[in-house]
Amino acid sequence: MTPRLRVVDSITELRPGLDAGCLAVSGSHGGISSAQYAWAARPLLAVFNDAGVGKDRAGLAALSFLQGHGIAACTVGHHSARIGEARSTLDEGVISHCNERALALGAAPGQACAALIERLMGGAG
Repeated sequence: MTPRLRVVDSITELRPGLDAGCLAVSGSHGGISSAQYAWAARPLLAVFNDAGVGKDRAGLAALSFLQGHGIAACTVGHHSARIGEARSTLDEGVISHCNERALALGAAPGQACAALIERLMGGAG
């Protein structure tokens, strides 16, 4: 079954119970607070903005947190997509960081977010 795509400016828009197994492309930063919303919704993949990575790599905290909860997650680079705009994440974002589960799905740094999502939805990507 092809996963459903959810393009949300804020990861808080995901709906626990209804969005489980989706491909969640967000404009949210990849910090721990965003990770908790993704964890509640349980997408197959959550995509965030790395927000410049931040102090102590805070903009990437979602990746290891979600890895520990069995959820694939990656970020797009803040220079490639506008923070807070999911359509920019999807259309212009270039993957910057991935957790192991995202790597297993075929995500890789330097890859266009759109290509990854297309492939996961059954396209050639």
